[in-house]
Amino acid sequence: MATIILNKNNFFNNLDIISKSTKTRDKIALVLKDNAYGHGLLEVASMAKEYGISKAVVCSCKEAKLVDDFFEYILVLGEIPTSKSDKIRYTINDIKSIDKFPIGTKVELKVDTGMHRNGISMSELEEAFIKTKEAGLLLEAVFTHHSSADELTSEWFWQKENFKKVKEKSRMLAHELGLGALRFHSSNSASLFRLTNFDEDMTRVGIAAYGCLELPKALQVDGLKPVLSLWATRLSSRAVKAGERVGYGGDYVAHRDCVISNYNFGYGDGFLRACANGYVTPEGVELLGRISMDNSTFATSKEKLLVFNDARVVAKYAKTIGYEVLTALKEKIKREIV
Repeated sequence: MATIILNKNNFFNNLDIISKSTKTRDKIALVLKDNAYGHGLLEVASMAKEYGISKAVVCSCKEAKLVDDFFEYILVLGEIPTSKSDKIRYTINDIKSIDKFPIGTKVELKVDTGMHRNGISMSELEEAFIKTKEAGLLLEAVFTHHSSADELTSEWFWQKENFKKVKEKSRMLAHELGLGALRFHSSNSASLFRLTNFDEDMTRVGIAAYGCLELPKALQVDGLKPVLSLWATRLSSRAVKAGERVGYGGDYVAHRDCVISNYNFGYGDGFLRACANGYVTPEGVELLGRISMDNSTFATSKEKLLVFNDARVVAKYAKTIGYEVLTALKEKIKREIV
């Protein structure tokens, strides 16, 4: 089976760059959902703890429990718990879900400021505050998510203004209902780097920490380095003659006599079949023909092959985004920290 290598120096480098924007490590909440963007949930959690990150964001209750020992604060984005926890906070994504949380649960209210995905509407804010109190929940924070922070459009600006209004009204409601001080957060990776003076209680950073943030040239952040590289091991080699065809459907036709090899990484491991479109590795080795379930053929006889070390490059061949390339990598693949 292939091996994923995680470069701790690159990970720490990225966190250093992020820390310069937040001015403190304490405001960094590392997004670990979907197996830490394919990097490995426990592996990344251990490196984050070593660096000094105390906050994490996950999608599920299962993920929260797995990393419970690594962080002081964990925010679950996508599930309602069956029991409360002192360390874990849970997201209210819909006003109708408020009465489904156990009494005493620590919650954070998500407000839809323009993305129209999850979160209560801005007009429901007062009702949500009242219902949360009546349900016996402990409201600690209010947050939102930007839809287009990584694009040169106006959405980021008007969502920012909308959230400013949300914060003002939330503070007023908290005072009137005797809820105490609230925390606020809105910035994902792209949004954080658009701010010249970060002043919220935390930022939820994912793709920037993993070094695969993609932004327009005008918004580009220098110095981030990909953390993950994928290596495969040779299964077999064979000599093929000019004109012979390779793999399913014989899509590749050898244009000269050469030696080719199969490697133990295929679409069953997360190598997107769409990459069989002229993909070339960082070392200049060409992928030949279709990607199989458990192996892929390359024009080399190397024992160990660097398949990729930057998901953004692979994404261009697959006509997708780096996020999909990374999260497609199966949990069964061995991950090593170097």
